[in-house]
Amino acid sequence: MSDMNVNLMLAQMRSMSFAASGASAKPITPVADTNFSDLLKQSVDSVNSLQQNAKNLTESFEAGKSTTSIADVMVATQKAGVAFQATLQVRNKLIDAYQNVMNMPM
Repeated sequence: MSDMNVNLMLAQMRSMSFAASGASAKPITPVADTNFSDLLKQSVDSVNSLQQNAKNLTESFEAGKSTTSIADVMVATQKAGVAFQATLQVRNKLIDAYQNVMNMPM
């Protein structure tokens, strides 16, 4: 897997994450000089913010606040779950790629 494919995949993941959160996301194009670890950190941070939002909405609903509906809670929870599963799949692919590289004969 080349660096460009990984960057493109992370950019698409981030774009989908923004779209799922309801934010207006413009298409993200990978930049050649962007550090991979920075892109990965940004993706994980966006997933974390979705999970924190879902947690806050759930706690608000459980506390009986009238401004929070069950539909909002369910949508936020599903968005966080989908974003987490996508991140998990990227992690699995990165581990597979690393293991393939390490198993290559010298």
